[in-house]
Amino acid sequence: MNTVNADIASTTQSPLKSGNGGKRIGEQPDVDSSGIRLSIDGKIATAAPGELVLAAILREKEIPHVCYHSPLMGPIRTCDTCLVEVDGKLQRACGMPVATGMEVITDSDRAKNARAEAFDVILGNHMLYCTVCDNNNENCTVHNTALALDVQHQKHPYKPKPYEVDYSNPFYRYDPGQCILCGRCVQACQTVEVNETLSIGWELDHPRVLWDGGTKIGGSSCVSCGHCVTVCPCNALMERSMLGEAGFMSGLPHEALNQMIDVIKAIEPEMGYGPIMQVSQTEAKMREERIRPTKTVCTYCGVGCSYDVWTKGRKLLKVEPLHGAVNQISTCVKGKFGWDFVNHKDRLQRPLIREGNNFREASWDEALELVARKLSEIKRQHGPDAIGVVISSKTSNEDGYVMQKFGRAVIGTNNIDNCSRYCQAPATAGLFRTVGYGGDSGSIEDIGKSALVVIVGANPAEAHPVLATRIKRAHKLFGQKLIVADLRRHEMAERADIFFRPRPGTDLAWLSAMSRYMLDNGFAKTEFLSRWVNGLDEYRKSLDLFTLDYAAKVCELPIETLERVAKEIATAETVCILWAMGITQHVDGSDASTAISNLLLITGNYMKPGCGAYPLRGHNNVQGASDVGAMPNNFPGYQSVTDDAIRKRFEDAWKVQLPKEPGLDNYEMVNAMHAGKLHALYLAGEDMISADSHSSHVAGAFEKLDLLVVQDIFFSETCRYADVVLPGAPALEKDGTFTNTERRIQRFYQAFPELGDSKADWKITQELARKMGAQWNYEHPSEIMAELASLTPLYAGVSYDRLENYNTLQWPVHSDGKDEPILYLDGFAFPDKKARLYPVGFHEPTGQPDAQFDLFLNTGRELEHFHEGNMTLRVPGIHEENPERYVEISPELAQERGVESGRWVKLISPVGSLEVKVLVTDHVIGKQVFLPLTSQEGPINILTGPHVDPVTDTPAYKETKVRMNVLPEQGSNPLHPINFRFSGKPTPQTGVEVERKWKRSDYRMPGTEALVQIEINK
Repeated sequence: MNTVNADIASTTQSPLKSGNGGKRIGEQPDVDSSGIRLSIDGKIATAAPGELVLAAILREKEIPHVCYHSPLMGPIRTCDTCLVEVDGKLQRACGMPVATGMEVITDSDRAKNARAEAFDVILGNHMLYCTVCDNNNENCTVHNTALALDVQHQKHPYKPKPYEVDYSNPFYRYDPGQCILCGRCVQACQTVEVNETLSIGWELDHPRVLWDGGTKIGGSSCVSCGHCVTVCPCNALMERSMLGEAGFMSGLPHEALNQMIDVIKAIEPEMGYGPIMQVSQTEAKMREERIRPTKTVCTYCGVGCSYDVWTKGRKLLKVEPLHGAVNQISTCVKGKFGWDFVNHKDRLQRPLIREGNNFREASWDEALELVARKLSEIKRQHGPDAIGVVISSKTSNEDGYVMQKFGRAVIGTNNIDNCSRYCQAPATAGLFRTVGYGGDSGSIEDIGKSALVVIVGANPAEAHPVLATRIKRAHKLFGQKLIVADLRRHEMAERADIFFRPRPGTDLAWLSAMSRYMLDNGFAKTEFLSRWVNGLDEYRKSLDLFTLDYAAKVCELPIETLERVAKEIATAETVCILWAMGITQHVDGSDASTAISNLLLITGNYMKPGCGAYPLRGHNNVQGASDVGAMPNNFPGYQSVTDDAIRKRFEDAWKVQLPKEPGLDNYEMVNAMHAGKLHALYLAGEDMISADSHSSHVAGAFEKLDLLVVQDIFFSETCRYADVVLPGAPALEKDGTFTNTERRIQRFYQAFPELGDSKADWKITQELARKMGAQWNYEHPSEIMAELASLTPLYAGVSYDRLENYNTLQWPVHSDGKDEPILYLDGFAFPDKKARLYPVGFHEPTGQPDAQFDLFLNTGRELEHFHEGNMTLRVPGIHEENPERYVEISPELAQERGVESGRWVKLISPVGSLEVKVLVTDHVIGKQVFLPLTSQEGPINILTGPHVDPVTDTPAYKETKVRMNVLPEQGSNPLHPINFRFSGKPTPQTGVEVERKWKRSDYRMPGTEALVQIEINK
């Protein structure tokens, strides 16, 4: 490991621990008396081994540090503003680890003068016009450092750079003229996000930040994650949504602003910066009256990023990540910039009631009375089980709890489900079979610490981007090994040490063969198995078929590849296995997920940090929706509805008699509609026609209902079939909690009032329950959480007080508030504390290509859009970057069919068809094609069929055969030139590469004597 990376490694830590005792970025770990002792300004201090001198100093006092941002970013060493004397020598405090007996002096004239000189050099690259700057918000590092150093004048005059401001990205702009060349943005891009787009052209006459070595932002490999904007210490990189909005005068015409700046610069030599900075401070204080930061949690994928959203009225100015337990400074394009949907003109703002083929607006009383009356009539005529309830995995835990309570306590049915049925139910089933809890074994932090990460049937770089950054970082900087098994050559596959493509639907075979290999070759952890695992003998017998030879034939893989994979797994100190819909959306989804957990048990990769099973949850609260009881067979906390004692506890609390038998899941509800057994459906935040398989079958079922009530924020494809549409509210318009993929429960806070007459979902359900006779009186979601916690051991110690601000808890949470970031440290979640090996067998996948349908269709997410695009397609910048649907086909298929990118084709499956443009790419091979889920032009699941996993009824979306008819129309390339996929060429570096700066002839370390330049006449 090189010196720069060693510095980073030594300071990397989780900024916020789970629970109340967490530390945020900027705060350092508690250091006990056994640490390294050193002297700071004559005072004895204690530091942790490997800790930076700067970190030790900052515990005692503040000193400037412009380029240093956080432990996650590590030392950058470009600004020289943290210079101190260490044992008599000037040293950069951010780039030097502590040592025993070290004498550090920060307040000597030599150190202070060196820091002042360093900052003066910075001002030569940056014009101070703070009062009219949109970044004058009391968090600008350059501004605050100028105040701290009491800068009155500058010796190095400001020198403009000969570059234009770059507005080519729809979300942010770069102003080279204001860039201080600190390198924070480059460090974030190269070592945190690891997209490796940014660098600094240190050898240029006028150094600047470069995208892909010199191109504009738009068209480069930039994925608009926003890391660079977040960490910029000034206004060089700014969100375009901030420009002209944040300041009282920053929205003036450009010419007027320039004139004001000229006036300020003209008076500075005489007056000094003091009075000017006082004015800017006053203006910054005034902004507090109209700009409000509010902590929220992302509503896209299951990673669970949290951050502050800055709002001015109903305008969202920016997203500011820093303290999030999961993400710290990290975001993806959706989390950082994908919020315009909240104020979109398409938002539902009043209830709608169907009249014939049209809808009319109605009052809440009229709409809810109609729904209550019809539900009561159907219940009376056909019984409570003629009604179903489908709960959103995008709404809050509190919303979901109230809705499942409505189904059970008011309607009297267990016909309750959520969209985990479409994706994650098989993973949960596999974990319940083997280890007892249906959740991630540890934290994303554990994934980053693992010696080996195996990704199977998942594309985290696009579907779970911030989680993927931790893998990319560990792989690039800290020697983590990476194995990827997937059909497509996506980014994680390109980075992998081993990448292989099993035949679609055959992963169970090679996973089981890995387990047999470990047992046959002495790599199984026999002591662990003997003490902590049941069923080894029966499981060993079930593996008789699964030799590596057998797996190689079934999966159509070279046996040498499987041998390499087996040896890597066998010899790795710790292994994490990550999987998603490439595993779960097959007819053997539950069994393949079980095979993953079996393999982890055989290799002893549970019960310790840095290992375990990680099913990557797709939606922001799909874990939470199941946790709080949005399931046909379980009360909240996965407590069985058939258990008499558990059911009585809920009956006593809710003061009703509850149904004893499990209800119908989503798939069974649709079939029951067709059979005339289910007459009404109350559906919240789920576009079932777009999300469910065999869309035409689902639409036909909805047409047979006596009542369909849809609660959503937009008029979705499913709303077209509704009798009543109720306008819900997104997370920014309410308080609540989400539970992410790592079981982490987090609070979010209301940033906007509910738009129009829309309401928070829990309010809607409560009002409906009241109209049907329930005596519910929740006034705030905290009361709902308190009730949930009182009935649910998994959430027993959860409270809004314990989740205040950025505090988090990972279930199970005991009544005293102690949580379990790592599961199974003291045993597995079974009565005897032992895990269970669960035998599974291999079955050929359905939907195999044949003479009539000769292509295999794969589907999945793409980075910019979330699933069908109901939210992201309403974000103008995302639409600009990726506006069109397309199908990826391989170069060999394109050559065979005589097509190129942009050609229109018709995809035809046994159940439906759609027309789409072609994108030719080597991400796919042979006769496999890939169709992103984005469905602006209509549901792509018109193509997918009726097959399901028999254990969970999860549709086998990934077992679809199609044929491709080439149409005569040739269109433009569906990838626009601004899109990173079009022509982006990353420029990998180890970081900022500050040594190149130090080699420049015009660089001199502050505090040292300038060299005399002697000109020799030639």
